[in-house]
Amino acid sequence: MIQSLKTLTPFQQKLCSPLTKSTITVLQINLGKRCNLACTHCHVEAGPQRTEELSPEICQQLLELIARFPQIQTVDLTGGAPEMNYGFRPLVEQARRYEKEIIVRSNLTIFFEPEFTDLPEYFAENQVRVVASLPCYLEANVDGQRGAGVYQKSIEALKRLNEQGYGTHPNLILDLVYNPPLPKSNHFTLPPEQKKLERDYKAYLKEHFAIDFNQLLTITNLPIGRTKQYLERRKLAPDYVQFLEDNYNPDTVSNLMCRNELSIDYLGNIYDCDFNQMENLPARDSNGQKLTVQKLLELNNLDLIKTIQTAAYCYGCTAGSGSSCGGALL
Repeated sequence: MIQSLKTLTPFQQKLCSPLTKSTITVLQINLGKRCNLACTHCHVEAGPQRTEELSPEICQQLLELIARFPQIQTVDLTGGAPEMNYGFRPLVEQARRYEKEIIVRSNLTIFFEPEFTDLPEYFAENQVRVVASLPCYLEANVDGQRGAGVYQKSIEALKRLNEQGYGTHPNLILDLVYNPPLPKSNHFTLPPEQKKLERDYKAYLKEHFAIDFNQLLTITNLPIGRTKQYLERRKLAPDYVQFLEDNYNPDTVSNLMCRNELSIDYLGNIYDCDFNQMENLPARDSNGQKLTVQKLLELNNLDLIKTIQTAAYCYGCTAGSGSSCGGALL
């Protein structure tokens, strides 16, 4: 393997101006690291042995945040398997009470765990938008990334969601998430064109399983968590980040998800995005102070952050057509 001779440009230097916040409209809340799966690409490093999760105190603060600020349009719940972690249903029901869009980032297989078999009905009752991980429409690729048997469980879960009206009823949105397989060499690739791949997914799932869904979201693998560990073991990490920089697209910057969201961890700390959260790069106010949910409530203000914290992995969100929790940016 030929090592890159180039020197990575610091992401902040690549930008023409500082990356700044817009008005906050999205709360993305990571409820904890408990999960029934331990996927090879998981940037959260979640799994069945993890016990970290939201506390009752922080949950109460989040419920107050949702109630107090009309500017919040979307409450986006993630994990781990968010459904397994403390506070999931109270937060769903509070967001519903205040007429926010509710997103749950589900691995689908959670529906088959004994305590969670009612989730499809619960999601439909609360008009939760389900964003479900299905990293390929082919069984071997999914099981390779996520574990044996995950594909078949995912298909059965999607059928259960379809039975509730997901994918066809206008208020029951079902989106799927694609991420590329982890590279085995330095022949790196970005996700394919989102709309074309969505057509392929829809055709295959409809023909083989009669499954309907709304959108496909393509997400680039960022060198964080287990993905970073994988790349480092194979001595691919520097070349992969350089590949992302080489594909930097300035047109993606205005649409970055960090511009209008707060990412909140299970301890109540505030970050600009989920990736900064996993790398422990906290958001800071204009005085350079770290922020917490408690501080937002005390100051009665969600818009305390001016400049977004950046790092080399930000090239993952700005390469090619861009990447975010909402899929491609362009």
